[in-house]
Amino acid sequence: MKLLLVEDDLRLADALGDALGEAGVLMDHTASGAEADFLVATERYDVVVLDLGLPDGDGTHWLGRWREQGLKLPVLVLTARGRWSDKAAGFSAGADDYLTKPFETGELLFRLRALVRRAHGHAHPVLRVGDLALDTHTGVLTHAGRPVTLTAQELRLLEYLLHAMPRLVSRLELAEHVYARDQEPDSNVIDVQISRLRRKLGASLIETVRGRGYRIVSPDDGMTA
Repeated sequence: MKLLLVEDDLRLADALGDALGEAGVLMDHTASGAEADFLVATERYDVVVLDLGLPDGDGTHWLGRWREQGLKLPVLVLTARGRWSDKAAGFSAGADDYLTKPFETGELLFRLRALVRRAHGHAHPVLRVGDLALDTHTGVLTHAGRPVTLTAQELRLLEYLLHAMPRLVSRLELAEHVYARDQEPDSNVIDVQISRLRRKLGASLIETVRGRGYRIVSPDDGMTA
């Protein structure tokens, strides 16, 4: 998962960056709505976490602007404002979820993973293809009932492909969703990661469509999730 945090509390942003990083989540951070407006237009994210009390305008202003522009990216409002009127304003502006401060990081992670999963059309937290199962809440991957250990990067890559399947994912889309903004992996890096996943999970799991990208191949050409 790759998210954008729009939060002007730098201590909170640093703490979240550390906690989410330990959970395998890539996070970009900005303290202003204007920069967030630029980033959502130029970068690929799976979800946005948006504070309401920003120095350059209320978060609902920026959220409403994004929705008017057709941005369908899931947005979770994270704010100290807990009144019903504030929640109503957030949802009316286009929020997909609303969490008040103080909060548990674990709950935030559960909510974010649910938003990303549903954005890809999956209702169940466990993504399955053949004998492979990935619990998106815990990050536990099993193959034929046995746990499989992946690196953080391999897990991010596999999780994105599983969320997207059976859709074909281009190299550019894959790179933008599973690598940090300051990283610019070349195609060879992605090829190496794909090769490692094939060695661990089976050569037939991931198909390479030359010149176009990658996709998960289900034994029955379908998916259960």
